[in-house]
Amino acid sequence: MQFTIESRELTPETVKSESRSTVIEAADRDAALTEFVRRSASQLVSFATPARGRESIATVKKDESVYLVRVYEA
Repeated sequence: MQFTIESRELTPETVKSESRSTVIEAADRDAALTEFVRRSASQLVSFATPARGRESIATVKKDESVYLVRVYEA
């Protein structure tokens, strides 16, 4: 399956930052997020998967920045 992952920096200096999209092939959302974290050399802080068919939400830390990450089927 293909998953789209959108990330947006959450630091105060970049409140109006643009989101970036990445498409990752994976078996499920968890695997897609794990691959995203690996590729971006970042650290997973939190991850929530709501009801079936909805997007998953995570926060990821890289260096001194924190990102809001949305994961959903492409």
